[in-house]
Formats: sequence, structure tokens, C-alpha cells
Amino acid sequence: MRIILTALIFVGGLFFLVTGMGFLADPVNSGETFGLRAIDADGLATMRADMTAFFVIAAVCMLVGAWRRNGDILLVPAGLFGVALIGRFVSIAADGTEPGFWMPMVIEAVTVIVLLVASRALPHPTT
Repeated sequence: MRIILTALIFVGGLFFLVTGMGFLADPVNSGETFGLRAIDADGLATMRADMTAFFVIAAVCMLVGAWRRNGDILLVPAGLFGVALIGRFVSIAADGTEPGFWMPMVIEAVTVIVLLVASRALPHPTT
């Protein structure tokens, strides 16, 4: 079980790292896949900064947590994706749905579940 969880987290971490680097290198194309469009340089800077930070921090925590088999650090990306999932539910209630709205929610929900299960299954370092 631990090996499967570690592998899933590592693969997910790599995926999110590539996603974050995509926002850093090419925010226009990366943003379009997320339904984001910048109207000026400030918008591009915001996508570069915020989306890169979100995905890279989540990815690094996932990769380090998987590599070191450290359940504590996995709570950081679980929190990030959990808040993102809550934001999507609020958006559904406030704005309604669009075609394909469910796919990011499934990815975030599965990520949160895997990370929380792994957080419990993997060791917690003692100080």
C-alpha cells in the first residue's frame, strides 16, 4: 500500500511540477487550458506568479514527501488542493457550471484523498 501511494504521489507531483513550470514559461497557453485569459502584463504576471507558486509548491511538497516517505509534508498540498476544491464548489453555487467543470474537481478530490490517506500511512518524523 505504501509503495502504491508513494508512486501515485510522485507521479502526481511530477505532473503538477510540469503544470507549474508551464505557467512560468508560457502563461498564455497554460492559462487557456484553465480558462484563464490575461488582458495585460499585470494579468500575465499574476498568472506566472500565483499559478506557478500554487502548482510548484504543491509539487515540491508531494515529491519531497514521497521521496522521504514523510506524511507530515503531504498535508501542505492536501490543504492547497482542498481549498481549491472548496473554491470550485462555491463557484458552482455562485456562477453555475460550464461543460467539463467536473474534471478539475475530480483531479483535486482524488489528489486530496490520496494525500490524506498517504499522510496517515506514511511515517511521521519525530523531533
